[in-house]
Order: sequence, then C-alpha cells, then structure tokens
Amino acid sequence: MTKARQLQEKRGWAFSTVIGILKPPLMALTIRDWRDGEKIPATGGCVVVVNHVSYLDPMTFGLFLYNHGRLVRYLAKDALFRTPVLKHIVKDAKQIPVTRMSEGAASAFDAAVEAVKQGECIGVYPEGTITKDPDGWPMRGKTGAARIALATGCPVIPIGQWGVQDLLPAYASRPHLFPRKTTSYKVGDPVELSDLMGKPVTSEVLHEATDRIMAAVTTLVEELRGEKAPAVRFDPRTSGVTEIGNPRKKKGKS
Repeated sequence: MTKARQLQEKRGWAFSTVIGILKPPLMALTIRDWRDGEKIPATGGCVVVVNHVSYLDPMTFGLFLYNHGRLVRYLAKDALFRTPVLKHIVKDAKQIPVTRMSEGAASAFDAAVEAVKQGECIGVYPEGTITKDPDGWPMRGKTGAARIALATGCPVIPIGQWGVQDLLPAYASRPHLFPRKTTSYKVGDPVELSDLMGKPVTSEVLHEATDRIMAAVTTLVEELRGEKAPAVRFDPRTSGVTEIGNPRKKKGKS
C-alpha cells in the first residue's frame, strides 16, 4: 500500500461531510491494495482516468485520491444536480454536470477545461458508464478525457481498479459486505500524448489519444487481475447492448 499524502486543498463543507460519513465504513469494510499512488500529481491541473465497474467505485476511487492528497472533480450525471439534498453536495464539491448522449456535453467540456486550468484534478470514466464487457474488462472509450487533455496540455494519469464490484456488483443495489473485500488501485505513468499536442483536433487524433488512454488503463487492470484482457475491447454499439444503463434489464422495464 502506498504512503498517504497530505491534502493541500481546502475541502469545503461538502467534501468534509462526505468524507466524514463515508470514510469510516469504507475503511472498515475493505482491504486496500493501493499501488503507486505517488504517481498522482500532488498539485496542478490533471485528468485522472479509471475503469468503471460498480456504482460504488466513485466513492472508493474518491477516497483513494483523497488519501493521496487530491480532491476529485467528476464529470457527473446531471440528474444528481436535481436530486434533493444531494444537489447541494455536488454543487459545493464543484462536481461538473454532464448530460450524456446529448449536445449538452459541450458545456461540461468547457467547465472541465476551465477547472484544469485552475489547477483542479478532474476524474473521468472514459468508458462513460459501467463497463458492459461480460467479464468486467475496460470497454471502448469515449473521447472526453482526450479532448480535455489536448485542449489544456495537462497530464492524463491512468489508473486501474479491481475488486469494488465484489463489494457492490455492477448495477446491483445490495452490497456484499462480508467477508471484507479487497479493493485494488494501481496508478500508471502519464499517457504519452505529446506528439498529438498542437495538431488539429480531428476525429483521428481524438481516437488515437483515446486508444492510448484505454490501453494504459487496461494494462493496469491486467496487472491487478493477473490476467490478459481480450485483444479487442468490447463495444456496446456493435454488440447489440444498450450504451447506458443495465444491459441485463429488459426494455420497457424500469
């Protein structure tokens, strides 16, 4: 387990409240296998990218970053900003609302770019949702993280995670609390994008950057799992699976 690092930012009431409520049970209910956390920049604007395996992992990942000295600003579903009580928390914590699968995502991009320029740590799930891969591997990525990086020149820090899905399986509502589950995180070196900086941001450039980001994350997940990922990343669009929501839920069911 990597050594904890002192937080240098002001938490604000929202982060203080959430950390005070969630940190004790998360620490009690999990065994933490945290590797190479010192590779997370201590200060300055950056994008951290991680695979998505559970509804719970924004909290375990946020705790991982907090223990390594950073407060994460997620690109979060806009519905959270309309939820009673929760809306006040996500706003004070400076989370960034994004309307998925719509043109409204452009405003989230502008907000994320500005946040990076202000020295914030932006957390992005490049898959856009919990993976639909049947075996939980990182699936095809979206271009949001690449867009932010190319617009700002900030480092993109790849992080792999595994084990949170044992505590709360994908799309499940009931956690499996006992026995204690191991949550594993491993941080990689910044994704090499320097050769793409300054180029016109074409579809080809964005997809090249995104492929590099997903390859870096997948390599880290392979190390955590001790297995080799499929040669071709799962793509919901070509696999007849809905891109958003539970792929096992029948259409028409809530």
